Amino acid sequence: MKQRLLYLTATYLTTVVIFIIAKGCFVIYNMKSGGAGLCDFADVVRHGLSLDLSTAIYILIVPFLISVISLWTDRWRLLRKILNVYYAVVASLLAIVFVSDTCLYEFWGFKLNGSVIPYLETPAGITSSVSWWYLAARVLFVIAAGYIIYKVYSACIPRNISRLSLRMKILNTLLFVVAVFPLVVGIRGGLEVSTTNVGQVYYSDNQFLNHSAVNPLFNFLSSFGHSAKDYDRYEYFDYEECERMLSGMFPTESMDIDTLLNTARPNVVVILLEGCGGEFTEIGGRDDVMPNLNRIAREGVYFTNCYGNSWRTDRGVVCALSGYPSFPQASVMKMPDKSGTMPSIASSLKKNGYSTSFLYGGDINFTNMRGYLIGTGFDNLVSMDDYSEEQRGSGKWGVRDDITFGTLYDMITGHGEGRFLIGYLTLTSHEPWEVPVNKFEDKVLNSFYYLDMCIGSFMDRLRKTPQWDELLVVLLPDHGIYYDGLDNSKPLRNHIPMIWTGGAVRRPHEVTCLSNQTDLPATLLGQMNISHDEFTFSRDVVSGNYRYPFAVNTFDNGMMVMDSTGYVVYDFDMNGLLSEQGKDSRRLLDIGKAILQVTSADLKNRK
Repeated sequence: MKQRLLYLTATYLTTVVIFIIAKGCFVIYNMKSGGAGLCDFADVVRHGLSLDLSTAIYILIVPFLISVISLWTDRWRLLRKILNVYYAVVASLLAIVFVSDTCLYEFWGFKLNGSVIPYLETPAGITSSVSWWYLAARVLFVIAAGYIIYKVYSACIPRNISRLSLRMKILNTLLFVVAVFPLVVGIRGGLEVSTTNVGQVYYSDNQFLNHSAVNPLFNFLSSFGHSAKDYDRYEYFDYEECERMLSGMFPTESMDIDTLLNTARPNVVVILLEGCGGEFTEIGGRDDVMPNLNRIAREGVYFTNCYGNSWRTDRGVVCALSGYPSFPQASVMKMPDKSGTMPSIASSLKKNGYSTSFLYGGDINFTNMRGYLIGTGFDNLVSMDDYSEEQRGSGKWGVRDDITFGTLYDMITGHGEGRFLIGYLTLTSHEPWEVPVNKFEDKVLNSFYYLDMCIGSFMDRLRKTPQWDELLVVLLPDHGIYYDGLDNSKPLRNHIPMIWTGGAVRRPHEVTCLSNQTDLPATLLGQMNISHDEFTFSRDVVSGNYRYPFAVNTFDNGMMVMDSTGYVVYDFDMNGLLSEQGKDSRRLLDIGKAILQVTSADLKNRK
């Protein structure tokens, strides 16, 4: 019995130590972007230890069962082989999770979870974000880490194990049965009502430190318990209470609107700017990164208090074009049975005689984008498949922005009779930040400077065309990005510029009320005297009945709600506030929960 107990103890402690070493690697690798240092590591380990201890028990289950079996068989050599196979699988899984979690964090700003799985269906999307050398190095890290972890586990297995008398076999079996109880208690994290969860290790107002404390294996596996279609997760109030709380907050009619355009039927171009958060514009105090965009904002209609609804392109596109909210876990675009039921600017304008097109220089099949666009009214799709091989290879994600901006120019100036809508999603301002200019040493800043150059050149050319006078160009980011420690606990992370420009704009004007990118459809259609009652969660922010300005953002299992009184940022993992400002936090949080409950129910019922 002593051999078996020593073996199990060694395996358990080895697992805990591996988790702690992985935390150290995570902190060292990401400390620059996370705004923390090695001095914080002790606190990270201390606060994360409870989750590590619970997670280590899961890995102990098979060795525990093998130890019980070994009491009743003499075939220890066979059991050793089974354990070696098991440890090879565990070591591989741990290595993949550790390396992926550590390396992806600098891009995503959140811990590895099940949301990564759909992206594996389109490997080109992964290889577009980073170089082959980068991937090759990480594969080597996985192999090396997996081998080391396997050898350490394998060394814990006794070479031989003593045989026991029948009496001792029975007694030891009973002891193992009794030991099941503390193992179960350890897995669930104690005898309290609440069980082990990610939020239990959160301790800081620096989200990077909270994320560093989280066990990556537990986070990854537990995320699969949050199904993308688990709509009933967000039930906080009864139906009548939700109705009362949200009464008048989402008007679906426009009245007494502030007229922004000089024509009710402009040709419309909606340009979604990849990752172009306000931190790179004058919103974040920068006048050097995107000077053209700053200038265009002052010359047109500038929505200065607009916030993105989400943090990923597949979500942001749906928010902007369909006026439909985002969710902490689910991506509507990736749900073919739901995404095609969305209202959209395209379908509304199509009913009013507009031709509809969408341009994207990348893989338009990525995250079901093609299905969503076709299902919501875009008839003509232009993607990387329509370019030459040389052009497709001009950027890591596909056709470079200066080339696709040229295509957009040709689509506008070459359009024949009739009104048109063109949607366009830029591409190059994305990892790995490779662009053909070298203004800044910082690759991220350099990438957005390049995007700004493309915007400025495109708009300057467009002004000289006969199409300009009847053209409305909407510039709107799909989301902000995690950059220089700017995480979701800070409102600037999701503060984005929305700009209307073109000859159809009546005069330069600032719209200062709080708004979301989801408000584009209702606000645009309101200016065109087109009904927007299908857009249940999109608001005409220049309408006289927009009386309660507020903004909502969701991120990976979290939510921000903001109004004139302040804001709250809530994390569902920790079941608590990450940050807040103002004296009305409870009311704001209840409003956010009510919105999430109502929108989730709406998505569930869509057919």
